[in-house]
Amino acid sequence: MRIGTTELLLILALAILLFGGSRLAGLGKSLGKGIKEFRQEMKDGSKEEKTETKESNGSSE
Repeated sequence: MRIGTTELLLILALAILLFGGSRLAGLGKSLGKGIKEFRQEMKDGSKEEKTETKESNGSSE
């Protein structure tokens, strides 16, 4: 079951009617910031994990 263009436009129109344009812009901005922070933390976490793995392998030898 896929969502088509018509359905997406209908959902967008309903969202604008319910929340208003300015509130939707604020919600989009907040959502974008959250996604950006999440990606940054995931990237930083993988770097820390690699560093920890290298340190633990080096110290056990």
